[in-house]
Amino acid sequence: MNDSIRTQVVLLHSNDVHSRLENAAKIAGYISEERRTHGSDSVLVIDCGDHIDRMRVETEGSDGLVNVALLNQAGYEAVTLGNNEGLTYSVQVLEDLYRNHAAFPVICSNMKEASTGELPGWLLPHAVIEKNGLSIGLIGVTTAYTDFYSLLGWEATDPMEAVREQAVLLREQVQVVVVLSHLGIKFDMEMAESIDGIDLIIGAHTHHLLEEPIVIGGTTICAAGKFGEYIGRVEIGMDELTRRPVFRASVAPTAAFEEHPEATRIISEFLETGRQRLNEVVAVLDEPLPSSTDRESPLCNLLAAGLRRWTDAEIGLVNTGQLLGGLAQGEVTAGQLHALCPSPINPCKVSIEGKYLREALEQSLLQEYIDKPIKGYGFRGHVLGNIAVDGMRIVYDSKRPDYEKLRTVLVNGKPLDDHRLYLVGMIDMFTFKAGYESLANGRSTDFYLPEFIRDLIAVQLQDSAYIADCRRRRWHNLSVDAMPAHL
Repeated sequence: MNDSIRTQVVLLHSNDVHSRLENAAKIAGYISEERRTHGSDSVLVIDCGDHIDRMRVETEGSDGLVNVALLNQAGYEAVTLGNNEGLTYSVQVLEDLYRNHAAFPVICSNMKEASTGELPGWLLPHAVIEKNGLSIGLIGVTTAYTDFYSLLGWEATDPMEAVREQAVLLREQVQVVVVLSHLGIKFDMEMAESIDGIDLIIGAHTHHLLEEPIVIGGTTICAAGKFGEYIGRVEIGMDELTRRPVFRASVAPTAAFEEHPEATRIISEFLETGRQRLNEVVAVLDEPLPSSTDRESPLCNLLAAGLRRWTDAEIGLVNTGQLLGGLAQGEVTAGQLHALCPSPINPCKVSIEGKYLREALEQSLLQEYIDKPIKGYGFRGHVLGNIAVDGMRIVYDSKRPDYEKLRTVLVNGKPLDDHRLYLVGMIDMFTFKAGYESLANGRSTDFYLPEFIRDLIAVQLQDSAYIADCRRRRWHNLSVDAMPAHL
């Protein structure tokens, strides 16, 4: 923006905070200082989704209330939905959260109730905000995970068409049109290229940090990375000759910011209530259930069996890196399950050919896969780990060459047929081609929402037969073990 053009509004934006609550508290401190410097009428604050992440005790223990309380305290004036809000909570929880507790409008133009084909009453397609003589139109839009959202009662429509429709409605009413986009950088650039009437896109979802904005035609694109490590800042002015908005955009790292004292108090309060809620005892174990990422272990087997049982499949299968620890003897609480399995990952049932299962099993014997770091796809662990199974018996020889280690694979007592379709209970992460990529080659997939895989562990822990069976070995190494008689 030309220095001779007067700044009328400072727009502050966050995205993909993912319940890094201390960073949210630092952002709140920064927002407070900006309002003190420029005046509340000259500062507009927005969030572009995924502020909520259920990996955090305060969030899990309050159904997201801590996040809304922090957004309220910081004085956010509009937010849009990210997939971590929309896909990890039911419509009913979201309605209570935003209708009864939020002091800000939630805007998202491409999310409708499947039963009515309309936006619910607590969700707006756009908002118009007046700031220091500027009329600013805000359009919200989120990634359309259609198959997943339909299971929760949503109809996720084409986000590009939704933005195009809202831009036409707003263009003649406001001086500045801003899109709060939880679509990702690729779609943001496509939006700027293909949709007229958008002045500014504030991006999210792909965790991209734009230290300098991208300008495509008459549209400026900004984004502030992830986890609240940065806050975005856009100064908005009007060119007196063209009467078009002009922008000066930057991002500020939050590491050196001071936490807002009230935000810190909110976090502390919800930590205590969250711990109390998650202290509910879900089971009592007579013996510990260990877990390991690089070898067969009882708790991972229990999860594989849970996936098979929940989806009514022939085989259960999961990567052992989903679990961050085992369970000790004695009481098991909801908080312990949350701590060892924080990922918001759902079960699914896949129809898949045996050859793809065989490929994944071979890969799971290779250290490069066991130690492979995984980022995204809902995964909150560290490494992929190997594969835990149920409904299978596997004999292998660790001394043989890679991809030739498997000697015998039985599925419920019968040899694995490379050309047969098997019904496999697994995790949705695999369908995104994450980790063991051959498992994404299913012919059909049924997803199960809103259950997380930690919920399946809780169910399994209620059944002593499954607890006993999880100690039975599924994998046998010929280089170490004698050949099992039943194989």
